[in-house]
Amino acid sequence: MSASKIRAIYRDTGVSAYMGNPFIEALPPLQESVDSATALRSSMTFHPEDLQKTRIVRAHNICRIANEFFQPLGAHMLLSERVSLMIRGGYVGRNPKTGDLQRHLQNGYERVQTGDLSTFRFEEAKSTAQSMLLIGCSGSGKTTSLERTLQTYPQVIYHPEFNFEQVVYLKVDCSHNGSLKEICLNFFRALDRALGTNYEKTYGLKRRNGIETLLALMAQTANAHALGLLVIDEIQHLSRSRSGGSEEMLNFFVTMVNTIGVPVMLIGTPKARDIFEADLRSARRGAGLGAIFWEPMLQGHPDKPSQEWIAFTNNLWKLQLLQNRDVLLTDEIRAVWYELSQGVMDIVVKLFVLSQLRALALNKERITVGLLRQVYEDELKPVHPMLAALRSGIPERIAQYSDLMVPDMDRRLIQLQQDISLMKEKTAEDIALQQLATEDERRLYLLLKDVYDSTLLVATVRKAFTANPNMTINQLLPVVTQWLSMPVIEEVTMQNSDKEKSRAIKTEAWEQLPFDDLRYINSQHKNPSDMYAELKLKGMLLDLKSVLARAS
Repeated sequence: MSASKIRAIYRDTGVSAYMGNPFIEALPPLQESVDSATALRSSMTFHPEDLQKTRIVRAHNICRIANEFFQPLGAHMLLSERVSLMIRGGYVGRNPKTGDLQRHLQNGYERVQTGDLSTFRFEEAKSTAQSMLLIGCSGSGKTTSLERTLQTYPQVIYHPEFNFEQVVYLKVDCSHNGSLKEICLNFFRALDRALGTNYEKTYGLKRRNGIETLLALMAQTANAHALGLLVIDEIQHLSRSRSGGSEEMLNFFVTMVNTIGVPVMLIGTPKARDIFEADLRSARRGAGLGAIFWEPMLQGHPDKPSQEWIAFTNNLWKLQLLQNRDVLLTDEIRAVWYELSQGVMDIVVKLFVLSQLRALALNKERITVGLLRQVYEDELKPVHPMLAALRSGIPERIAQYSDLMVPDMDRRLIQLQQDISLMKEKTAEDIALQQLATEDERRLYLLLKDVYDSTLLVATVRKAFTANPNMTINQLLPVVTQWLSMPVIEEVTMQNSDKEKSRAIKTEAWEQLPFDDLRYINSQHKNPSDMYAELKLKGMLLDLKSVLARAS
């Protein structure tokens, strides 16, 4: 996440507790939930002309969906509100105009000098910071959601009046088999990225600095830059053996909140719960941890489906670059989509992306129930145990597989792109020749292809041979040219006396017809202008002017 730095502009928040605090008044204005949703929503969209591009270009655009698509849900609004409250609430006790910040800094200096984290020179330097635990399965969207929320804030704000750089947030990842010391080192590294400083080399890489000293230095640098929110992600990777046990880790986080005075948000999978289990069960909540359990999207019941699931999948379905795509998402596909993904956002999106790529590679250009199931079986095998656990609804099974991710997903996306790039793009002539059944039909087509529209010519040649099976190519040539030159008479001449009687199909069943059936297209487009645009896109409209011009 790249740092953004702005110059402070102060605005009255309307909240008396925040009044006169430059750290709070320099933040973006407080937002209603509707405005917050708008700020979070991705602007990703495709245009009709994108459908006409080559398969490999479309494949690359499809792969963008996995990283760029974001649909804010109710849980995102809750998280956005919590982040807002935590950042602003943490600054209440660190106002540079009242001396609160200076008292925190002096206390931090005493701790660094003495090496004792309990040292206080000013007892009145009280912390107003809060902490929160965000728990959810891998791929559920918790980290992505938080990053989208943080991106609505500038990371660094410069205050000319105080010659002070305020760091609004800092996100630190906990590495595999990590220790508390590694968290401290990652903290200094992240701060250096945001400010262009050299804290990691100055403090972190000195061997003589133990965990208590590093924590004291963290406290001092955090207050020196008025850090608004510290996020520690992948907390389940913490090693209890390397960190001194659960009690030591809990004390570490308590100290960070109460001593440093900076709000802390911890993010992890259900495997992280054992670190905080005692605190979560405690009535006094010693670490002050509020908890959000980030659940997968719910499907709802058939008589009362989840509106969030419907909105999410409808918006995602629009991002198709398949030429034979179904415009509307059917209930059948939506139900199978949920069955396979269990509402885990990462799986929902990746299944959609992989299905589009598979449809391109197979030259089907359409997502079907069968295709979804095949992609799930072929590409998502590593997460089958986790998804099976979610289907069971048993918490113990879910926790067992909570850390599973789709491995090598980027590699598979690249491989599918390469497969598509190696495919020869079919020309209009290639498609036409495939549609013709006999060698004589193809020869007659090739004789006339440079003069007449390919789509119209194919249909005319096929009907000419069907209506006149005993005529030779030389005999049919003038017949076909006459039909193409006289489109009005064509309809009468080409009538076959043995024409099959048309079968009546009820209007409600039109959605089940092939995608190129006019009745199916009509069922998907109630607006006449939309239907016209779809027919034109599919090449199903006859351009009489161009036909007559070529024939003259």
